[in-house]
Amino acid sequence: MSETAKLDIINMTKLYDNGDGVRNIDLTVRKGELVTLLGPSGCGKTTILRTIGGFIELTDGDIQIDGKSIVALPPEKRPTSMVFQSYNLWPHMNVHDNLEFGLKLRKLPKEERERRIAEGLALVNMTGFEKKYPGQMSGGQQQRIAIARSLILQPQVLLLDEPFSALDAKIRMQMREELRKIQTDLNITVVFVTHDQEEAMMLSDRIVVMSKGHIEQIGSPREVYNHPATNFVAGFIGEMNFLEDKDTGRLTAVRPENVTVAHQGPGDITGTVRTVMMMGHYLEMTVDTDKGIVKAYLTAQQAEDFKKGDDVTLVFGKKYEYGKEK
Repeated sequence: MSETAKLDIINMTKLYDNGDGVRNIDLTVRKGELVTLLGPSGCGKTTILRTIGGFIELTDGDIQIDGKSIVALPPEKRPTSMVFQSYNLWPHMNVHDNLEFGLKLRKLPKEERERRIAEGLALVNMTGFEKKYPGQMSGGQQQRIAIARSLILQPQVLLLDEPFSALDAKIRMQMREELRKIQTDLNITVVFVTHDQEEAMMLSDRIVVMSKGHIEQIGSPREVYNHPATNFVAGFIGEMNFLEDKDTGRLTAVRPENVTVAHQGPGDITGTVRTVMMMGHYLEMTVDTDKGIVKAYLTAQQAEDFKKGDDVTLVFGKKYEYGKEK
């Protein structure tokens, strides 16, 4: 991946009339990188995406692509293209005309338009669907067309706003894999918005974890999972047990896969087995302790040694310490 900066968001603030929004956002996205804005609803991730696309005006700060400010440009003049959750295809136009619409606005000659349409359909495995209308296609097929429509505009930065959230689980997984392949094959710079941590972990080169209008942590999927910078990140990314010291208010956090269960011996805490549940290739155990319920993951063989009501000792492997959340 090139280290060249493609997109720079510089001290960007966008405030709404009610005071919500995002403040003092700084983010650099490198050429050919897929960066995901991840966080719960209302944290500001879509606000950032729409300011990049020009659909929302900034309150303060700057947005640059290849070192040039784009904040004064309307959406159609920006070197970006956006794919929405709701596909946004024209229902009265067939696939060919939906794809051609943006190319006509850019006044490309007919031969170039047809070449790009053919290439775009091939990229998303939709060759032969030119004459179909949106109402004749599944949600997954419509989203493929929406992605192709953005790709054939050859944007400098592709913006994706929860594009797969309306699809069923199997199609969603397939679309994630196809998007990642297209993105790496074409070396496209992508900013992706999702509230789905699994999606972010699968797709991203880097993840920007957001909460309440600010950035909590920026890092690779491995970094934010293994080294969560705050207790918010620790709780939002993956499963996490939190145990509070009532005297100091400090939190100890440990992931279920880092909890070892034993019948006796030295450990970090003791408790009583509450449940043992089959989760597929592993089992999930919950243990009642004097600091709350602790979850642990066990193999089927390990779980054979325990049953509900057993007194157990828990040993924590990798753990994290956090101060009291403000």
